[in-house]
Amino acid sequence: MTHSFNPTALREYDIRGIVGETLGEADAYAIGRGFGTRVRRNGGTRIAVGYDGRLSSVSLEGELVRGLTETGIDVVRIGLGPTPMLYYAEATLEVDGGVQITGSHNPGEYNGFKMVLAHAPFYGADIQDLATLADAGDWEDGSGSVSNYVIIEDYVNRLVEKFDGGPFRIGWDAGNGAAGEVIEMLVKLLPGEHHTIFTDIDGNFPNHHPDPTEEKNLADLKKLVADNKLDFGLAFDGDGDRLGAIDGQGRVVWGDQILSILAEPVLIDEPGATIIADVKASQALYDRIAELGGTPLMWKTGHSLIKTKMKETHSPLAGEMSGHIFFAHEYYGFDDAQYAAVRLIRAVHQLGGSLTALKDAMPAMVNTPEMRFQVDESRKFAVIDEVLDRLEAEGADINRTDGARVNTVDGWWLLRASNTQDVLVARAEAKDQAGLDRLLGMIDAQLAASGLVRGEQASH
Repeated sequence: MTHSFNPTALREYDIRGIVGETLGEADAYAIGRGFGTRVRRNGGTRIAVGYDGRLSSVSLEGELVRGLTETGIDVVRIGLGPTPMLYYAEATLEVDGGVQITGSHNPGEYNGFKMVLAHAPFYGADIQDLATLADAGDWEDGSGSVSNYVIIEDYVNRLVEKFDGGPFRIGWDAGNGAAGEVIEMLVKLLPGEHHTIFTDIDGNFPNHHPDPTEEKNLADLKKLVADNKLDFGLAFDGDGDRLGAIDGQGRVVWGDQILSILAEPVLIDEPGATIIADVKASQALYDRIAELGGTPLMWKTGHSLIKTKMKETHSPLAGEMSGHIFFAHEYYGFDDAQYAAVRLIRAVHQLGGSLTALKDAMPAMVNTPEMRFQVDESRKFAVIDEVLDRLEAEGADINRTDGARVNTVDGWWLLRASNTQDVLVARAEAKDQAGLDRLLGMIDAQLAASGLVRGEQASH
């Protein structure tokens, strides 16, 4: 028996597609056979499986489990919950790997698979290897067992271990995503007053799209905070691995700003530690880490790449502009929005008790949101190479960590190719609007020289 995946579903960090078009139950079965084969050939026999709240998740989970057990893998089903709950299960149960069925922050018609093998991300060449195994039908055979383990209470209790934050008045928006039940349990264990919205898990996402990096999706949370005069608000994506925040005035505290707050208590505890952020993060963040005595490290975008770099550098904390926050300090090193929320509450308490005041104290920068626009898949990396060649010929100040990040007297601009979609990603930051306009002009000039324009915004 063999199987061919739709190549568009095989992403850099996970497998993801539109159910019924580029991803289906046959793929789930083949992923079970392929991943199970990799686990067995790695000396393992047992893995944890979880799933998010999408309408297609239960049927995909059934076929995944069938594929795993027919490869001789024993499956521990942990049921419905956020992706970090699966990561927690993989880190703490006697298992050799884990799979979460999730469409992440994508629209409801999407679904996918995030995998962990032997406490390390399973990505890049590993994912392509599943396709190679499927094409050849090169799968192990066997008869594994299936058991259930209710881990949600253990997980929630672990989130508040060592909690030493104050009694804040907080709004929580789960966006009808997979973290809803966890958040309802979590707020009961925290001091203060908590107002939750959209915690019922609903794969139709009836209220708003669960992506806290887009400001329009925070409108309900802003209203909740304003109507109840709350201290701040927290928002979660569809599978609970990305955190969004707003202060008491309804201003967005972006991913890199959240990281700058979280860094201070960590660096008090671990002076000089390496704190990692991705290439889209503000220069203000890197400056702040250095000011606090830490070692700032700019790295490539992508949760698997960041986790790998953290292990390599023994970094206690890392984050991405997109709201993925990774704690190895007092935790396991994976991205967990629920844990990051708890740590943010602790940090705000430790740093004076006001997220609004912390936001006020941040340097005023003028920047763009993450701009994403379609480009032909065959051109996206070539365009970046062309841009880099031209910039080098001009003698520009370039950081090549992930695409082209260019420093100028006005600030910086970034152009990189997405690893997961046929899009280019751009961002720019300056001290004032005139400087930002000049930076955007530079981006547009480079795109024009490669025959492109910044078109309509693409979704994540």
